[in-house]
Amino acid sequence: MRSMRGVGARDAHGTGSAHEMPAWQKRSADAAFAVVVTAIVLLASAYAGGVDAVDYALMAVGSLALVAHRALPRTVLAVTTACLTALVLHAEPTTTAAFPVLGAVHAAAHRGHRGVGLGASAVFLTGFYAAAPGDPGIVERTLLLAGWFVCALATGIAGKTWQAYLRQTEERALEAERTREEAALRRAGEERLRIARELHDSLTHSISIIKLQAGVAVHLARKRGEEIPPALLAIEEASGEAMRELRSTLEVLRTDEPTGSPALLVERARSAGLAVELTVTGRERPLSPEVDRAAYRIVQECLTNAARHAGGSASVRVRLGYGERELVIRVVDDGAGDAARPPVEGTGLTGMRERVAALGGVLRVGPRAEGGFAVRAELPLDAVPHARGQEAEGGGALLEARRLKGAAQ
Repeated sequence: MRSMRGVGARDAHGTGSAHEMPAWQKRSADAAFAVVVTAIVLLASAYAGGVDAVDYALMAVGSLALVAHRALPRTVLAVTTACLTALVLHAEPTTTAAFPVLGAVHAAAHRGHRGVGLGASAVFLTGFYAAAPGDPGIVERTLLLAGWFVCALATGIAGKTWQAYLRQTEERALEAERTREEAALRRAGEERLRIARELHDSLTHSISIIKLQAGVAVHLARKRGEEIPPALLAIEEASGEAMRELRSTLEVLRTDEPTGSPALLVERARSAGLAVELTVTGRERPLSPEVDRAAYRIVQECLTNAARHAGGSASVRVRLGYGERELVIRVVDDGAGDAARPPVEGTGLTGMRERVAALGGVLRVGPRAEGGFAVRAELPLDAVPHARGQEAEGGGALLEARRLKGAAQ
């Protein structure tokens, strides 16, 4: 088995989009946003008058905290709400004082913290009204701000939903592309096998007969003490070389496409947001190409099914156990799975079952009682795939050789 170490992991926030802004652009935009909001609040308060150094400090801290609204949305919301609520209670309540809180509420809702954003909105609105309950127009201004806060929450939630939709659309497009590539590879493999069968059925038999007839003719000539024609020796040698080259070509055509390291499968699954744990037990050692390919394809199919059906929060455990005579592959996920319902086999599970059966192994597939899905494959380390075509490769030629031998005697 190829090396299974050195796998990496991606961030836990998702797959990431190809159209996402670079980190430095995000930081620059956040800093510019915080500076603009701070300037608006400071200028509006200075124009209104009645503020002191403490008020300016509260405005600056509460507004500049917005620079970290992506990384720490709840912390920024708490700091901004506390500072600006203290400002409206200490000084004259103005609607511009709500701007930093509106930005923090929107950011929190965009990150999925809608409840925290709703609570912060209620705290600020209560403080805003309590700062001057007897002022004319305070009720209207409070209701106006309440509408603004509802809009901030709604746009934050809508933005989060839209991003999730774009991410799912991109994932579906990538999955469709992978499916198309797999289908193209499968068609290419089927075409190679078709060509191999045609070559085997036509050329292999004919060349074998030519080689055997030339060999028998050489044998008869030597037995009778006759001079062997050089052309006959050339035919015998050329037919043998052609037979070896043809068998080499058939072997290439019958071989699947390169598989790669199973560690890459784990790395790709982790990059897609799937929690995968890989464990290797026993004495790891090289496997035959057939067993190696089967093990790779089984792990690949299991991880694909887990990512597709188990859900994004599912975790997968892959265990490769090297025994004295067999390789045991066990893949378990804790996603969606109903133990009362038998598994519905698609082309993937059917392909796994055929691969294991071709090597004389055992495959067990089904949901787990505690939830999730489990696949266990036992592959004999000395397995030789059934190759009925190879067994029959020289069958007709062998009969012909026996007939010629009898004739020579």
